Amino acid sequence: MKKADKQLNLVRLCQLLNVPIASYYYQPSDRIEEVSIIYVIKTIHEENLQSYGRRRMKVALEKQGTSLGEFKISRLMKTANIIAKVPKKPHYYPSSKQRPDIPNLLKRRFNPDDINTHWVGDITYIRSYQGWSYLATVLDLGSREVVGYALSQTPDAALVKQALLNAVKMQQPTTHKLMYHSDQGVQYSAELFKQTLLLHGITQSMSRRGNCWDNSVQERFFRSLKSEYLNGLSFINHSSVVSRL
Repeated sequence: MKKADKQLNLVRLCQLLNVPIASYYYQPSDRIEEVSIIYVIKTIHEENLQSYGRRRMKVALEKQGTSLGEFKISRLMKTANIIAKVPKKPHYYPSSKQRPDIPNLLKRRFNPDDINTHWVGDITYIRSYQGWSYLATVLDLGSREVVGYALSQTPDAALVKQALLNAVKMQQPTTHKLMYHSDQGVQYSAELFKQTLLLHGITQSMSRRGNCWDNSVQERFFRSLKSEYLNGLSFINHSSVVSRL
């Protein structure tokens, strides 16, 4: 019909072809349905900080009563130009020499029965236009929640000490029943941090060199934090980082 003589109007064309006029405006129902689903996908995308790929989008859609395969979800996201954020390349910190005096007591026991018995700590970096900010966190394996954190422009022992003290202040744990696990970063091997643990009666545990899995819960949190939140933000300086966290 669209290729017909321009002098023929729509009514005359439909009469010649013996079809109803409404058929000219007809859209397949599956096309209408896809437009509706794309709208839902866009809403989920924005509500989750533009972080959902096809797998998590599939789960989110199923919770709303829409069951689709990953391939179709991927196609619809591509059609709507919906792209999930991905984490940037990791930033690594220098490690201290092997510490045989600090054993690995955690041994990948990531699911303790109680809260405030197993804490893990780590440091990540946040870039601003004026340099770097460093975030140290303390995560409780029992609740999988961050129970303390601190920010600084210097990734030193004072930073991890402050994160620990903030966690102790907020949670008020029975510290002699508490284990603190970390990697072998110089910050956690420093006397300042070790003495802080000793003062509170907290047992220290460290991953063996080359064994990154013992701190995987904490690293997974940083990965989600960056891909789902930080990578979509721009910071002028350290103060702006502090104000957004």
